[in-house]
Amino acid sequence: MPTTPPNKSILLIGASRGLGYAMAEEYLKHGWNVVATVRGKARTLLHDLADKSENRVEIETVDICESDQIAALRARLSGRTFDVLFVNAGVTNDPMETIADVTTEEFVRVMVTNALSPMRVIEALHDLVSPAGTMGVMSSGQGSVSNNTNGMREVYRASKAALNTLMRSFAARHSGESRAMVLMAPGWVRTEMGGPDGRLSIEESVPNLVKVLLSVQGTPGLQYLDYLGRTVPW
Repeated sequence: MPTTPPNKSILLIGASRGLGYAMAEEYLKHGWNVVATVRGKARTLLHDLADKSENRVEIETVDICESDQIAALRARLSGRTFDVLFVNAGVTNDPMETIADVTTEEFVRVMVTNALSPMRVIEALHDLVSPAGTMGVMSSGQGSVSNNTNGMREVYRASKAALNTLMRSFAARHSGESRAMVLMAPGWVRTEMGGPDGRLSIEESVPNLVKVLLSVQGTPGLQYLDYLGRTVPW
């Protein structure tokens, strides 16, 4: 089993299920301490993981679409330092729905959840990351403008492309810093959101994704990478 000094810690936003939960499990396997968030008060798989983690998993509550809850989380974590901040959040819509079909309300829901809210978290919490640390956000290969040759999932693609652009703007404003920044494309994974037809299992995606996150530490600047560490075209 991989080992890491016991003081290593990750702040993982969005870990109640799917990829986020699997990331919490994987970081524990690497010897890290995990502070992970859920949205509501209901018990989740993350609570079960915390119960058997020997106090290495802490659970916080935040709905990142509510800016006051982000501010409250920032206040609760004041004075702490993390080696990694990773934001895992996303929703999808009907993949066949084109920009001509989507309602304004649905467009706003996807854009706020997938682009605006993750960046609000980065803006609010980035100062909790150590100078040698890493900030990551879960993007998607479908956020690549260059690779969009077949359409489909138009609104979802647009939201992830917007996320990528906003993260590039953030990186430009913080270009003199030593921290690593990464937009991760996990691949099409069989999860509740990804659906049953995904090409990858969680076990095929997440352990590799975490290895990539560990490998970029100490490399300043922003990268857009897939779960195997390959550069994704912007």
